[in-house]
Amino acid sequence: MTESGTGAGPLEPAEPAEAVQPLEPVGRANEDFTEQLLGRPLDLRRRDVSRGAEVSLLSARKFWHALGFPVVDTDDELFTEADQKALAAVAGIVRDGLLDESTALAMTRAFARSADRLAGWQSQLIAEAVETHMTAALADEGDDQHESRSVPSLETATETAKRLAVLTDRLEPLLVYAWRRHLSATVARMLADADPEAYGMTKMRSVGFADLVNFTALVRRMSERDLARLVSRFEALSADVITAHGGRLIKTVGDEVLFTTMGAAPAAAIALDLVETMTNDDVLPDVRCGMARGPIISRLGDVFGTTVNRASRLTAVAQAGSVLVDATMARELASLSGFELTGQRRRILRGVGPVTPSLLRRATSAGRRSVSGAPTPADAEPAARIEPPDRTGPRTDA
Repeated sequence: MTESGTGAGPLEPAEPAEAVQPLEPVGRANEDFTEQLLGRPLDLRRRDVSRGAEVSLLSARKFWHALGFPVVDTDDELFTEADQKALAAVAGIVRDGLLDESTALAMTRAFARSADRLAGWQSQLIAEAVETHMTAALADEGDDQHESRSVPSLETATETAKRLAVLTDRLEPLLVYAWRRHLSATVARMLADADPEAYGMTKMRSVGFADLVNFTALVRRMSERDLARLVSRFEALSADVITAHGGRLIKTVGDEVLFTTMGAAPAAAIALDLVETMTNDDVLPDVRCGMARGPIISRLGDVFGTTVNRASRLTAVAQAGSVLVDATMARELASLSGFELTGQRRRILRGVGPVTPSLLRRATSAGRRSVSGAPTPADAEPAARIEPPDRTGPRTDA
């Protein structure tokens, strides 16, 4: 890192300026929300930030670009003391030799991508809550012609900004807490994978997909707002089921969720509960699941490899309300009571090749075991099963 001027380094304060502002600077009110949300006044120029962090403007520019913000070439006061401290912190990590420049910038990008999605997600949740409240209030006043909008009205957006400004300081410690908790869990998984006694030299996982059936037809029939609520409900219920069994929700893509587990039995319990939960839901269509077990590649929070592809292709050929598993997972589940497997005909899956799947169901015989292997009475509910959440209305707490 060099003094402010020209030099090579990893950061750049000229870009967050524009992106740091969550609302367009059309008037004083928007500027007030920006400063409330940032927690500090916008009283620094880009040169002030780079000089205070003891890095060059070019280095500062790299940092802000890694954060996902556009470059700002003006000398307006668009930055805060927090921008300067963040820039100095990353520069210090590089100077002290804890990370090289490219790794520090990659870490910054990881924070930025996650924070961008989190901010959008939470803002949408608050906006939906505000809109629901406003719609109910208008209905009480006899106005039942309230327009359904996919984009929040100005009134809704303003009220959302006010609420977020009040909540920010209370939510910030929760963000750090959640990050540390997930970091701890991730490191624990990494150490377990590195133990040759456990999995040898490969990272073994059970991978599952759950897909909403006839989603394309639903898209054509539903309003944008109703469709958004349906997707939010699907994501919320799926997350509840997956985490209840110790699974990891990798990602959601509209009508599909991808999850992984360390073992085969928890994955089977998740898939069966997903099918049952969606079947019993009054809002959502049925789902179909496909699962495979084998080595995977993890990168940037996602998973890749032949095992993932096999699970995806099995999902595509599964019937509504059913779960198909590959041969490897079927072999592991065969030794466990609590599950029934029925062999299916051999199939050629696109991009995967020949696969002989098995249909997975809950066992109905006596002496069933839970996922942990503890015996349960024949007339008891399977330990793998969780009751579907209350369905009195669409959930938006995904």
